[in-house]
Amino acid sequence: SLLPTVKAILSSPNPIRNLWRGTLPSALRTGFGSALYFTSLNALRTGLVQTNGIAPVTNSSSALPKLSNTANLATGAAARVAAGFVMMPVTVIKVRYESDYYAYRSLFGAGRDIVRTEGFRGLFSGFGATAARDAPYAGLYVLFYEQLKRRLAGLSSSSSDQQPLKSSSINFVSGGLAAGLATTITNPFDAVKTRLQLMPGRYGNMMRAVRLMVQEDGVRSLFGGLGLRITRKALSSALAWTVYEELILRAEVQWGSKGE
Repeated sequence: SLLPTVKAILSSPNPIRNLWRGTLPSALRTGFGSALYFTSLNALRTGLVQTNGIAPVTNSSSALPKLSNTANLATGAAARVAAGFVMMPVTVIKVRYESDYYAYRSLFGAGRDIVRTEGFRGLFSGFGATAARDAPYAGLYVLFYEQLKRRLAGLSSSSSDQQPLKSSSINFVSGGLAAGLATTITNPFDAVKTRLQLMPGRYGNMMRAVRLMVQEDGVRSLFGGLGLRITRKALSSALAWTVYEELILRAEVQWGSKGE
């Protein structure tokens, strides 16, 4: 559980170093992965608007086109799976480097050992479970996020006794709530994915992993790390989407005034 894990890390010889272990691969995965995801998502959404002849209508807190619930679900899932596949080797190296199960001393050493023992296929361990997690998570996230933005914007504008919320506040709150909901629903896939990436030889595939996890640790093992993951995903998603939306809004204003 979380508390004994934190205590064990803090009582280790290098607690600060261990708490930030894996920062570099995390930064690479998050930075480049987010760039790929947002670029793909924006291209898919814009393509749907142009293909279906939908006017690029925006709401009060976003410069992105409005889509149907089905379109939000599909574009979010497709963009996330595509970005996840490209960044999969970084994710596998990150998971194993952070774990004491392998005790790797460097990222290069982790990658070299994976290729040596499992081949390049080892760098994509758990991709099926990752896609099974990312597709519904990202799809549900975009769906919840857009719905929450509309509702919060509507509540803010209809309230006469207070000033309307700023777009950044609406986006931040919507991003955090959407991440919490989507994370709770998809956490079993994340738990399975982590086991497959740490010990692919033992767990083999998704179905075998689920069966072993339930047999050995009970159904609660499928929700292991939920509290920590909700905290991390809610904050990171809220920040990422708020910054992204604000940058898009500013770019629309700046470049739109120049006729670009």
